[in-house]
Amino acid sequence: MNWKENSSVQSERPLVIIAGPTASGKSACAVELCRLIGGAVISGDSMQCYRHMDIGTAKTTPAEQKGVPHALIDCLEPEEPWNVVLFQQMARQAYERFYGQGLIPVLAGGTGFYIRAFLYGTDFTQTAEDTAYRKELEEFAKKNGASALHRMLAEADPVSAGKIHENNIKRVIRALEYYAQTGQPISSHNEEQKKKEPEYDAVRFLMDPDRKLLYEAIDRRVDIMFENGLVKEVENLKKKGFDRSFQSMQGIGYKEILDHLDGKCTLDEAAANIKIASRHYAKRQQTWFYAEKDWIRIDPAGFSGAEEIAEYMAGIVRKTILKG
Repeated sequence: MNWKENSSVQSERPLVIIAGPTASGKSACAVELCRLIGGAVISGDSMQCYRHMDIGTAKTTPAEQKGVPHALIDCLEPEEPWNVVLFQQMARQAYERFYGQGLIPVLAGGTGFYIRAFLYGTDFTQTAEDTAYRKELEEFAKKNGASALHRMLAEADPVSAGKIHENNIKRVIRALEYYAQTGQPISSHNEEQKKKEPEYDAVRFLMDPDRKLLYEAIDRRVDIMFENGLVKEVENLKKKGFDRSFQSMQGIGYKEILDHLDGKCTLDEAAANIKIASRHYAKRQQTWFYAEKDWIRIDPAGFSGAEEIAEYMAGIVRKTILKG
């Protein structure tokens, strides 16, 4: 299907977003929806960009992709940096490529900050990175801990401190860096950015499972990761010289296995820690998305599976982005 050849298309800049917490079924629904509407997937994930990191990131396999084009998966090596600015740039390039091919771009992922930045064209160019100050803050965090760094932010920008978890050191440092450069809290800048209108004509779906069922799905997913060779995947990365000093290895699932390989915990403890961290992350994701507006919430329990959910989504897409 090529939407450009369909005279009934009513949208100039069509976009479908499928968001939600980890293990909520976003990826499978995105693939099935693309097969129904003639789409292509842009990954809105903060970890699936890395090559050689397949199991711990729950990356869709080629078989699971079912021939649907995907972008922003396996586009970087584990030593390369990944941030919202790079994501925004590469997602725009992927959008234009798919758009030019007559495919409807489907942005699917759980990193709410990335999704919002892409949809609204958030401006990150007002300040450049202050490398020296950033390194100073990173060293401070290593020496004094994440809580101490977060207290610095609470003094400078209490609004941002209330929204950014202390363990998200990267965002805490960015907020402090912005305050040092401009004298203004980044929360004020973010509020201004939130007043912007979306750059795309988007239909937004939010996978919203019951939290108890979600946690059970997370536990099952982690068990499957171990069965599929998560420990071996991390061992191979460690042999190549990747440790927790690399951004990529700080992801959930990787840092816990590194702790096990370094003798800091048993394998059972590592598995339990991954499940706990994943549940906490899922809760933060849900909190983020609940604060956003215009989502069409979908409880997966009300459907028989990804194919039926995709049929429901396709019906809405055809009434909004498409006519007929």
